[in-house]
Amino acid sequence: MESDRAQLSAMASTLDELTNRITEMAGRHTNSPREDVAQALYDVERSLRSANRNVAKAMRLMRG
Repeated sequence: MESDRAQLSAMASTLDELTNRITEMAGRHTNSPREDVAQALYDVERSLRSANRNVAKAMRLMRG
């Protein structure tokens, strides 16, 4: 179980990094002719944040 928690922790870190990268990219397209790209990327950002919350929940459940 400890290895599962360690893997989930690593995944959470990766999700954080991906979320930051997507957010930066979306920001570059905001208020540009490609606002549609920004909106699509913000959708991805929301999904990544949701995934990270679910990973955190799984980690909490493993502890308890």
